[in-house]
Amino acid sequence: MTWRLPLIALGLMATLAMADLEPLAPGYAALPYAIPQPGSYTLPPIKPAGDGVVIDAETGKPVSLHEVLGDRYALLAFFYSHCDDVNGCPLSMFVFHQLRARMAKDPELARNLRLVSLSFDPQRDTPEALRAYAASMAHTPMGSTQHQHHHHGHGGMGSDGGSWRFVTTSGEAALAPLLSAYGQELQRNLSAPGQGGGDISHVLRVFLIDPQKRIRNIYSVSFLHTDLILADLQTLLAEETGAQQGVADGTAARRVALGPGDSREGYEADDYQTRSRDLQQHRGRPADLLQFARRPPLGLPPLPAREGVELTPEKVALGRKLFFDRRLSLNNTISCAMCHVPDQGFTSNELATAVGIEGRSVRRNTPTVLNVAYLELLFHDGREDRLSQQIWGPLLAKNEMGNPAVGHLLNRIRGLPDYAGLFEEAFGEPLNMLNLGQALAAYQMTLNAADSPFDRWHFGGEEDAVPSEVKRGFALFTGKAGCSQCHRIEKDHALFTDQRLHNTGVGYPASVPSKKQTERVQLAPGVFVEVPLEVIDRVSEPQAADLGRYEVTEDPADRWKFRTPSLRNVALTAPYMHDGSLSTLREVVAFYNRGGQPNPLLDPAIHPLGLTEAEIDDLVAFLESLTGSNVATLVADAMAAPIGDPGGIDQ
Repeated sequence: MTWRLPLIALGLMATLAMADLEPLAPGYAALPYAIPQPGSYTLPPIKPAGDGVVIDAETGKPVSLHEVLGDRYALLAFFYSHCDDVNGCPLSMFVFHQLRARMAKDPELARNLRLVSLSFDPQRDTPEALRAYAASMAHTPMGSTQHQHHHHGHGGMGSDGGSWRFVTTSGEAALAPLLSAYGQELQRNLSAPGQGGGDISHVLRVFLIDPQKRIRNIYSVSFLHTDLILADLQTLLAEETGAQQGVADGTAARRVALGPGDSREGYEADDYQTRSRDLQQHRGRPADLLQFARRPPLGLPPLPAREGVELTPEKVALGRKLFFDRRLSLNNTISCAMCHVPDQGFTSNELATAVGIEGRSVRRNTPTVLNVAYLELLFHDGREDRLSQQIWGPLLAKNEMGNPAVGHLLNRIRGLPDYAGLFEEAFGEPLNMLNLGQALAAYQMTLNAADSPFDRWHFGGEEDAVPSEVKRGFALFTGKAGCSQCHRIEKDHALFTDQRLHNTGVGYPASVPSKKQTERVQLAPGVFVEVPLEVIDRVSEPQAADLGRYEVTEDPADRWKFRTPSLRNVALTAPYMHDGSLSTLREVVAFYNRGGQPNPLLDPAIHPLGLTEAEIDDLVAFLESLTGSNVATLVADAMAAPIGDPGGIDQ
């Protein structure tokens, strides 16, 4: 059959001939600005790339889209061959044509990149039509590229599996799930009866997909440019090479920086300067999380069986995906990980108390989820005893994730295409209230961090694992200071908690009516003002006194009792106490050295300790020695997790 020149060429010629048409997209010319240096930025995974059944234009046979994408990086563009919007499908064809020309000259690029054009017009773009379209594309001059003829036939569909693959679908039923998975919304403008065809209105998006079938970037009309794509590809390849080198030399996890990305230490001083962390330090690398559950690090006992969840890779991966998904909140803005920030000790170093949807204040500090599987009581007041049940607290709390009902959230997740089949694969049954909780529990049950310097000294017998001040601090911890009465250490392991609740006086003053008339408020570094309380009362919701365990039992003896937290990794989890009122470990030790906060129900174990300044230093040094050697590995894995993004493709 005779086939016309591809519309991309016609569109370009028409555009150049008519000055009053819309300006060409940046992808048709040299960029007017310098592109970022490859490797100077990161491209975290956005979400898994959707899969479905397509028809390979070369063979005419059905195949999965993932199989077409192959085991290399891939660019996926949705198009239709009759598109006449020069800044639409023809733009993707132009950019792909340039990339294919580069690939013909660069074997390394050809080995690492595949181009895939998927038609959303199966009625007209049959396999036969796409084969002819691809063949004519191979002989159409495009821009300034010199190597227009690919060394394989059929416009790039060759015996190597194709550097440029064209695919379509069997019809609308097969196409719809793919459009949904990639957030492609179409409006079909039907032509007059008997004329056939018709235009299709759509928003151009091209997806950069890695070999693990994760979307790493999405290019719109303004950013679809050959040079930008190549810089992104070089960045990902460099990241991959660095991760492989890290596996070989054991340094990759250690490169992960812990703590807030923009530390607020010293923020009260008028000479404070921001110290935002380079994004290079936020590169992630997946880890085998199950190893930390099946063989907990030195210093931890075997995992308790109370959850009743048999851990599998599928359950852990699903729970990890849920943990980082903002779509689990009412307005798609808050994920579990936004309060339990991985590189901030899986808590939040920057907030005394948590903040939920719409900036709503939560009255308690975010507890770490490191080693949370060992806790017999959950929440600061101990009101839950199973992780799979606990998760529904924040999911339904109006000031946290805000979901109005269990069914509301379950139906929302059921409507997300990237969760299709995942619960069936992990649990052998569709999503329900129980297995959602179990999936999130499964991920958290792997976040076990120990093998600290203390562990290697105390349980491992390595005398040189800690300095002398840590050893002196340990003697104080178990002796004069009496910390181990509540933060227990056993013969062969240490959880550093007695799994009970105690009244130390923290929060007691806030529950007693105050006689002060003003509140000191910081406006900026070094800038404070005294604001009348009557003004604060007019613009804020009255804050209820936090009575701790009493709110669960309504037993007056339980007033101001809170759960004993574990001290493992405590150097990473500031600020401290259930209300985040103490900023440093030294402040915490000083608080207990004073005998806590006097109140009518103060725990008998809390009394002045009589520690000297040097002894306080030693005790702090001991606490700082409790950071697990595998924390960086857990954080690096978290940084590699897909993020459920309500913008763009995840709606």
